[in-house]
Amino acid sequence: HGRLAGAGPGLVYGLRAHGRWRPERGLRFNPNKLLLDPYAHEIVGTFVWRDEHYGADLTYPQHRDMSDNAVHALKARVVYEADFDWGRDALLHRPVAETVIYEVHVKGFTQQHPDVPETLRGSYAGLASDAAIAHLQQLGVTAVCLLPVHQHVDEHHLAERGLHNYWGYNTVGFFCPEPTLASGRPGVSVRDEFRAMVKRLHSAGIEVLLDVVFNHTAEGDERGPTIHFRGLDDASYYRLQPYAQAHYVNDTGCGNTVNVNHPRVAQLVLDSLRYWVEQMHVDGFRFDLAPVLGRTGHGFDRHSPFFTALAQDPLLAGVKMIAEPWDIGPGGYQLGHFPSGWLEWNDQFRDTLRRFWVTGSATRGELALRLCGSADLFQASGRRPAESINYVTSHDGFCLCDVVSYERKHNHANGENNRDGHEPNHSRNFGVEGPSRDPVVLEQRGRVQRALLACTVFAQGTPMLCAGDEIGRSQGGNNNAYCQDNATNWLDWSNADASLLAFTQRVLALQARYRPLDNQRWYDGVADATGLPDLTWFDELGEPMGAAAWQDAERRTVACLIGRAGLATSPLLLLINGDEARCRFHLPLGPWCLELDSSSPERDCGGSPIETPHFELAGRSLAVFIAAPTT
Repeated sequence: HGRLAGAGPGLVYGLRAHGRWRPERGLRFNPNKLLLDPYAHEIVGTFVWRDEHYGADLTYPQHRDMSDNAVHALKARVVYEADFDWGRDALLHRPVAETVIYEVHVKGFTQQHPDVPETLRGSYAGLASDAAIAHLQQLGVTAVCLLPVHQHVDEHHLAERGLHNYWGYNTVGFFCPEPTLASGRPGVSVRDEFRAMVKRLHSAGIEVLLDVVFNHTAEGDERGPTIHFRGLDDASYYRLQPYAQAHYVNDTGCGNTVNVNHPRVAQLVLDSLRYWVEQMHVDGFRFDLAPVLGRTGHGFDRHSPFFTALAQDPLLAGVKMIAEPWDIGPGGYQLGHFPSGWLEWNDQFRDTLRRFWVTGSATRGELALRLCGSADLFQASGRRPAESINYVTSHDGFCLCDVVSYERKHNHANGENNRDGHEPNHSRNFGVEGPSRDPVVLEQRGRVQRALLACTVFAQGTPMLCAGDEIGRSQGGNNNAYCQDNATNWLDWSNADASLLAFTQRVLALQARYRPLDNQRWYDGVADATGLPDLTWFDELGEPMGAAAWQDAERRTVACLIGRAGLATSPLLLLINGDEARCRFHLPLGPWCLELDSSSPERDCGGSPIETPHFELAGRSLAVFIAAPTT
């Protein structure tokens, strides 16, 4: 640390670090490079890729580059943190059991929204507009998880192709909201526009979660530019190869790995999190490639110093923490292994549901396991069902419409010869690759989308929807649209699927009313005082499911009787038909009232009890009943 006498608001500055140049020992000090303060609250300038930004000579990388980059370097500006009128705004602290997450990109959500003022589209202010908030409230979500809003720069290979890192996973400023997401209204700072957005969302009862990237930085590998950390203390901020310290450990696939195990680096991360909670009033964080946070010299440790410090922090201990529980390093897949209280993205839920409903390759047993909180992953370590983030789509991969419209990825616009993007996708086109006008194809696709949405919402765990899935948006088969700042990613409100939106709203309303599968406890099949077990599974004939039936790969019909539902005052019944053909289910002793039939989204449910002891359900559909009151 140091003190500069007379420095005050408005001062633009950079840092120079003098020291040895020994890359093979992790020493990359180069006083010719002006460095950005990692704690900058405002960054001046636009990063343009130039040779002067490299600390090492581009021809002889073992030597320093002697050119001075001060004119072109990013710089920090001292800002006066004026009091913002928060009024009575405070963190919402909504219970996890009541949480429904909506993953959304600030720009893409409103860039083409006709009811958002044109000057606000694609901005923080746009997300806080009446039209945007009305959609969120009517949909029934309780939290938005914003794709990265920390200030970032575009990677070199994207800049060369005239593309941009639209998702924002290339951070350069951990205390700065991304300025290109602000509306640019005169007299309104980027910080205050972000704060006003949070305040407005809070007033609508919606939490704000941030997707944050503390696993790597924009400096890339040893061939990358010197922006801040590399020139300040390379060997502390990054994990270096133990026997070749000129090279970086690359557990992220992005060139470098932040060394969160170092106390000063952990302090920076914690200080950034505190800033966003205390000064920006955000309600929680989703950590990209989160195993990096727990990596020590012995691999991943859920009791690492960072997790311990976080749990003891009086400000941060009470906000939501969500892990993307994998990176690409050794032992990098850690689903179910994060500290108690953390929520985790459950990709096994995603893949199993797609395999069951879309490709037909998952068994009833696999589906039931995922519907019941993925007990195989979370229960043994003392975790709660709600700590599983259940989703079938996210920003990364196919969107929901494309899961049922494409069997192959179509990423050519990314400029990597279609080599990028996740596989396998567990997708199916139902006879036509891409858009179709065939009513049979469209009907099949619609049924599968509705079944996937309903299962995601009703399952034990915390549901997460990807923005636009509820209106049937497509990315044209691009399953890695990170660099497409265009209509590929922007929600197309003019072609919104009104029927799918109404169905999604209805499913979320049912979830809020009944919470069919309780998020707070594990089911054990034990009967209550009335003799009704808390959970019973049986086949379409009403016979209990045996071990062989669970693993029968040829049949995908099953029923679930929920004796003690989350908020329901009466038992609930869930029927699932993952087969192509219709199935006739034998119902338990009733009477039963039909609440939802995903095969007929326009059907008027919730009316009179069904008198017949049987119910016929269309293929690739599910139905929900509640026991009718007896007189």
